[in-house]
Formats: sequence, C-alpha cells, structure tokens
Amino acid sequence: MKHRRISGRRAAVAGAGVAALVAAGVTLQNANASEPAKPAPEPRILSAPAAGNLASTLLKSLGTDAAGGYYDAQAKSLVVNVLDEGAVKTVEAAGARARLVTNSLAALDGARTTLKKDASIAGTSWATDPVSDKVVVTADKTVSGAKWAKLSKVVDGLGGKAELRRSKGEFKPFIAGGDAIGGSGGRCSLGFNVVKDGQPYFLTAGHCTAAISTWSDAAGKEIGQNAQSHFPGTDFGLVKYTAQADHPSEVDLYNGSTQKITGAAEATVGMKVTRSGSTTHVHDGTVTGLNATVNYQEGTVGGLIQTDVCAEPGDSGGSLFSGSNAIGLTSGGSGDCTSGGETFFQPVTAALSATGAKIG
Repeated sequence: MKHRRISGRRAAVAGAGVAALVAAGVTLQNANASEPAKPAPEPRILSAPAAGNLASTLLKSLGTDAAGGYYDAQAKSLVVNVLDEGAVKTVEAAGARARLVTNSLAALDGARTTLKKDASIAGTSWATDPVSDKVVVTADKTVSGAKWAKLSKVVDGLGGKAELRRSKGEFKPFIAGGDAIGGSGGRCSLGFNVVKDGQPYFLTAGHCTAAISTWSDAAGKEIGQNAQSHFPGTDFGLVKYTAQADHPSEVDLYNGSTQKITGAAEATVGMKVTRSGSTTHVHDGTVTGLNATVNYQEGTVGGLIQTDVCAEPGDSGGSLFSGSNAIGLTSGGSGDCTSGGETFFQPVTAALSATGAKIG
C-alpha cells in the first residue's frame, strides 16, 4: 500500500508472561501417585474487536479480581490480568488466557490520581499499560531541569506501579492543519462521516474545531459548519455538512481505494490499527495504552488511546480504524513519520455517545 509503514516497535506478545502449570513433585498416598494437573485449555482465536468485547464482559464480571487485559496479536487471543488463582478458571472458561500480576486496577488508578495531583506538567503523558502492569509516564523533550526532577521524584514514589520514559519529540496537537479539510485557522483531516437526527455530519478533532468554525474541502469549497466543539478535556468536534449530498461511510486509503466503515469499536491494547490523514496519508501500528492523559501546552486531555502509529501536523482529526470499525480521531503526539513517535487518539465511541451521532 502506498505510503504505508508498519511499526514493529511493540508486538505486545503475552506468551512469555503467562504462568505455566508445572508439576513440582509427586505425592504418594496409599501407594498411588497423585493425578497430574490438567493443562490450561487453549484460548479462543479472536479478532481484535471480538477480543475487546470479551474483555469488557470479563472485566465487568471479575470486578476487583481483574487488572485489565490486552490483545495478543500474534496468538490472536485475549490476555486478562488477574490477581489470584480463583479468577484464572473464570478467564480460561471464557476462552481467554489468564495472567497473574501484582498491581490491581485500583492501585494503578491511585497512581494516576497522584500523577494528576502532583505531576500535571506540560509535555507529559501517562497511560495504563496492562502488558507491563504499570502506569507508563512519558516526558517529551521540553520537560527538563526542575520539572524533570519533580516528575522523577513523583514516579519514584509510586514504586512498582509506574515507570518513566523519555520521548525525543514534543507532545502537541497535529493542527498545522481521511481527506484534507481546512479554514482560516489551518488544515486538519476529516475523521468519520456520521448521521445525527437523519442529517449528515462528520467528526474531527476538537482542537481543530476550536480554531476553525467554517470548513472547506481541499478545493476550497465550503462543506460544513461547527455544531459542537470539545477541547481541552476531550478532543472531538462535530461538523454539520452544508449540502445534503452523499457522504459515504468510508476512509480514503490514498491508493485509489477506500475502507468501508460499518461501525465503531473500543480499542484494546495490542490491537492492530491503521491511521489515515491528509499530511502523511496511511500508516499502521499498534495500540499501546488506554485511558491516556496528555498534558499539551494548550491544556490537558484525558481518556485517550495511545499508539505507536506515526503522524504529523495536518493529520489531526484523521481516522484511526481497525478493519471496518472506527476506533479513534487523531489528537496529537510527538515525532514524525521519518523517525517515528507516539500518538494519541480520541476514542470514537465516546465522541458518538456525547454527540448523539451514529456511524453512517
């Protein structure tokens, strides 16, 4: 595919992290050897969206006995973190793979609360990573001196619940400006066409609609006006089309073809995703974190999807999808499509719920 670069930075393979049942010895009683332990059942082969649905069901039923989960793309299976042996059978019976970990979701949420209170520094982000069972804190190149020292102290104080990483780039919304859309405030990218009350709209990034209220296509023809704009806090905007023309539910693949979008799905760590944007066109990668918080210079945005898919200014608002499912809207990040980087996306499901719109 033209302009496609697949990131291999992280495969989120869980095989090595799953506890195996090993016979530690043999107990003799009445001259008979004990019955060997039964091997764990093979997990079900699942697509990423199906794994996400199963994860939601399992995490809800397990409650405090679960500590998140992720998609093993190589094995095409769901891995669920659990805190005790009692939850292992429930996970395995549902067709997923159980993995014993130390940190509960409550403990990780507590770490996030501490970070928000003590380390809300511009140029930082944090996201819960079920693969490492920690909150991964990232600082961009603008965080130095006293700010870096403060951040390091807070993370160190969280012990094994958090780890600190450094980004070579700078976290910023990609608004230098799907398909290119723009106005007097710059250029962005169209996310997904949607329908609300029988009328055609489209979703894009909220930091785009904060800067631009009247939208035109690449040819300069007006196509829509803002209906809703949300940034910071969240990062999505709803734009109403000015013309009642056909607005297909598909994404431009920049090779003469499109990907049809039939619905929206929740992201899962380990999910393979594709991003389309007007600057760098189409690139692939993997979801590396959920519920990410990013402290942009313009304000803090929470509840984001973190990935290793590259992006650059002008890609803001563009489509993140997995197969025929809409996943996210490009928010921001660091790096570029030459050196790579990390990117953050507004979940589409949350944007649809807030606006009352539907994919269509």
